[in-house]
Amino acid sequence: MDDVSQDHSPLIVSPGQTISNDSAFMRGHGTYDENSELVASVAGVIERVNKLVVVKPLRSRYIGEIGDVVVGRVTELSMKIWKVDINARHEAVLLLSSINLPGGVQRRRSESDELQMREYFQEGHLLSAEIQNFVGDGVASLHTRNIKYGKLRNGSLVVVPSALIKRSKSHFASLPCGVDVVLGLNGYIWVSKHTEITPEMANQPEGFYVDVNEEMDISLRQKISRVCNCITALSNCQSFINDTMIIFTYDASMDYTVTELLDPEVQQLIVSEARAKLH
Repeated sequence: MDDVSQDHSPLIVSPGQTISNDSAFMRGHGTYDENSELVASVAGVIERVNKLVVVKPLRSRYIGEIGDVVVGRVTELSMKIWKVDINARHEAVLLLSSINLPGGVQRRRSESDELQMREYFQEGHLLSAEIQNFVGDGVASLHTRNIKYGKLRNGSLVVVPSALIKRSKSHFASLPCGVDVVLGLNGYIWVSKHTEITPEMANQPEGFYVDVNEEMDISLRQKISRVCNCITALSNCQSFINDTMIIFTYDASMDYTVTELLDPEVQQLIVSEARAKLH
């Protein structure tokens, strides 16, 4: 398979499949040498770092890196810490000192702040965050000190294999249909009503901790459902997921109802059409 030597989108391979017969490539995780050929040892996605070739398993737990954008669910509160499920081997932690306080105040966190932690995030709440560093035995430490991050509402969660999410410059996308998407590198994707974020909101972060969802008409609900089903179709067809592929798949889905998009044959058709547009 010579495609790995070119700068195309990464490929999906199965165990025993030849990746390349070029001896210039270095063997990484998920590969082995056989008869001077580089062969995949697991089913997954080919990733290249210069001459190093790695096969990232499709069904493995998410392995984070510093700077990754993730979507997670709060599972537990303890002393000045929220524990967050990010689909990794360990639950991540979000420190009280790593969030914006209401009013945009920059100060040391006090005992009263600790007593009010449930006013910010409770068990079951979904949030978007960035991995700040790693502590202990590879536990990810998150932060939401940016107006892009924080509590998620007015939408729906879609779970896909993390290997299908492509790293890009931005994981926050506003689609032409009026729907926002947060592409968590951990495989959790949040699809929601479009919200305009302005610089003035940085000084009023209390709005980010509101629990109540806003009223949405049936048209907007259908758009959110259609985007969710398009993402599910991309996942079921083992296609890479980014904002461009979602838009192309959404456009291809307009000939079908939202319910029809759950049909595997329809999913194959719209994803094939989206791939054709991409190339």
